[in-house]
Amino acid sequence: MNSPTIAALFRPFRIKSLDLKNRIVMAPMTRSFSPDGVPGENVAAYYQRRAESEVGLILSEGTVIDRPASKNEPKIPFFHGDKSLAGWKRVIEGVHAAGGKMGPQIWHVGAVKSFMTEWEPAVPVESPSGLVAPGQPRGKAMSDEDIADTITAYGRAAAEAKRLGFDVVEIHGAHGYLIDQFFWAGTNKRTDRFGGATLKERSRFASEVVRSVRRAVGPDYPVILRLSQWKQQDFTFRLTESPQAMADWLVPLVEAGVDVLHCSQRRFWEPEFPEIDGEAGLNFAGWAKKLTGAATISVGSVGLTGDFVNAFGGESSEPASLQNLVNRLERDEFDLIAVGRALLSDPQWVKKVRQGDRGALKGFTPAALTELV
Repeated sequence: MNSPTIAALFRPFRIKSLDLKNRIVMAPMTRSFSPDGVPGENVAAYYQRRAESEVGLILSEGTVIDRPASKNEPKIPFFHGDKSLAGWKRVIEGVHAAGGKMGPQIWHVGAVKSFMTEWEPAVPVESPSGLVAPGQPRGKAMSDEDIADTITAYGRAAAEAKRLGFDVVEIHGAHGYLIDQFFWAGTNKRTDRFGGATLKERSRFASEVVRSVRRAVGPDYPVILRLSQWKQQDFTFRLTESPQAMADWLVPLVEAGVDVLHCSQRRFWEPEFPEIDGEAGLNFAGWAKKLTGAATISVGSVGLTGDFVNAFGGESSEPASLQNLVNRLERDEFDLIAVGRALLSDPQWVKKVRQGDRGALKGFTPAALTELV
């Protein structure tokens, strides 16, 4: 950790109105500590601790838009309604008081059921075609009116983020949730303009969401879109198998108004197309930046030995080397790196890394999922 190359993590970064003191992002992680959708003082203190410890940009846990079945757990926070928004106002005030920057991740889970709880919404879940995975019905297919209202709800949530003083907004379009269900041919069987045989056609819903958000926040406010090839319904699935197919997917989203692509992988060091540039080749975020020219965030098991997916099965992880990450940042393969479980367990992680205090870094245990450290 004392290597001078660690400085690559601590270079400032600017995009539009957002100025960051380093390249480290706190990844969005569902916490479910907001009864009735309202984040309380404990949630505000949780985020403020990360800001006090020099996280460059904090992205909140997923916060649901104003749709009846947008959440899949009872204590997921809302990003709508007076009480919930007042709670988020306290959060961002605390983060700013500590010198931090933050954005909410706005979210709709679609037909995905939580694997942490048996809770069910009081209304039918909605998705492009009433499917949670290929061949697996759940809930209802969205009507034209449902789709229009959902697109508008994303825009309203983004407008509230800007009004409350957040520095950026992130749209959750990954991991098999609603937007991703539109991308995926196996869950999008629509025959209208929101379906289609190609990924580019099935991306229309996402593009409309991005345009709604962009109209709501104006031209200078940064918009992030989180994407993944893999789905929680199928860890091995890939939406694209070539750079050209990836460009067909991502370029229209950037043209619609995305400033930063947040490219989720299970393991950030794995090459996206090793058949082209080898086992040390560009990862998802690297290819996304190369193909679109947009800024990118990489993420996936940063700073720990174990795969983050295995954490939900009870697996612990120990601190791991950051040298591969630093090397990629030095090459400007991507612009920012999101850290999940390491920051979940240890609010001081960034400060310890900057000081070279590797021995003080904490590992991750699943107990961290049950409390706000």
